[in-house]
Amino acid sequence: MIILETLLQTLKDLWFESGLYAFVTSVDGLKSLAMILISFVFMFLAIKKGFEPLLLLPIAFGMLLTNIPNAGMYHPELWTGMNAAGEHVGIDYLQVMREGGLLDILYMGVKLQVYPPLIFLGIGCMTDFGPLIANPKSFLLGAAAQGGIFFTFILAGLFFTGKEASSIAIIGGADGPTAIYVSSKLLSGGGAIDTGTIALAAYTYMALVPIIQPPIMRALTTKKERSIKMGQLRKVSKTEKIIFPIAVTLIIGSLIPSAAPLVGMLMLGNLFKESGVVSRLVDTAQNAMMNIITIFLGISVGATTKADKVINKEFLLVMLLGVAAFSLGTASGVLLSKLMNKLSGGKINPLIGSAGVSAVPMAARISQKEGAREDPTNFLLMHAMGPNVAGVIGSAVAAGVLLSVFG
Repeated sequence: MIILETLLQTLKDLWFESGLYAFVTSVDGLKSLAMILISFVFMFLAIKKGFEPLLLLPIAFGMLLTNIPNAGMYHPELWTGMNAAGEHVGIDYLQVMREGGLLDILYMGVKLQVYPPLIFLGIGCMTDFGPLIANPKSFLLGAAAQGGIFFTFILAGLFFTGKEASSIAIIGGADGPTAIYVSSKLLSGGGAIDTGTIALAAYTYMALVPIIQPPIMRALTTKKERSIKMGQLRKVSKTEKIIFPIAVTLIIGSLIPSAAPLVGMLMLGNLFKESGVVSRLVDTAQNAMMNIITIFLGISVGATTKADKVINKEFLLVMLLGVAAFSLGTASGVLLSKLMNKLSGGKINPLIGSAGVSAVPMAARISQKEGAREDPTNFLLMHAMGPNVAGVIGSAVAAGVLLSVFG
């Protein structure tokens, strides 16, 4: 009898401590269940539709893990930086290491701004800056496409604080690591939005680049403009390719020091690639390191998507402002390229301006696809890669400007 009572009590305790009990007996449990269902949707988009699967899949699974009640893998209260009296005292990383779960430990790489610069290192190793060097005017298109960031900052400022508005606006760069880097430095985790909210919006719109950009590109250009064929780019020497990352790091690092971590690691990766003497480092940065950091970054960002941060009106507003930022950035790049086309006597296809956002190389491929749609013999990819890689640099510079003002 005693054994039976003990067994029943054990089963009763297990039930009350289980996630299933939380799901069916509380509003928070129902919200967590809703978030798990949302994570299933993101997994479907990543696996079945191929929407940014390298990051969307780990983010979705991190979302699943963090919303399992009583699993204890992520503790939002450790990341608010507030003490018991409600005073902001900063994050106690020793406490995180003592009391945190698996996802808390991984998330330290986000809050300490380690993962995004390492992602940039890998991107640098995989990027050819030759088209940008061959056509320096592409810098202007990369800069113009960042207009969406600053236009949206003004809009977001009507509803959010300066730090929150900066974090939302950077979504317009279509650069997930940069959005994570900025938001992790500016947002405490105790406000209406946090890094997970920003990252989820940023990667959602990065995945939707092929859907969002083409209608804007067609609306702002004529058939004649979309059919313009551009001349072949000049050949760039190895010396130029080696000098370029060093010069860019020195110039941007000196003018905007807060952009140096991102730009510096991007250029270091590119210097590795172009030097031709560290093939082992290039291989590691492109493959093993990039893959490891992508897994850690995705899971830890997904961990921050607790129900109370996503199922609210603030997140809906972030999503609306995010699409505005991305759309305005695309439009700004196209409009400047139209102006440059006029000034050049009709030698520049305005479609390449849309590639000024930082979604490499997806945005450049969209320019190529839209050009080929009008004329199958039109090849714009290499011309679009110039603004595209300029957009990577531009988004990092825009991030540095925002961090200089609000960091």
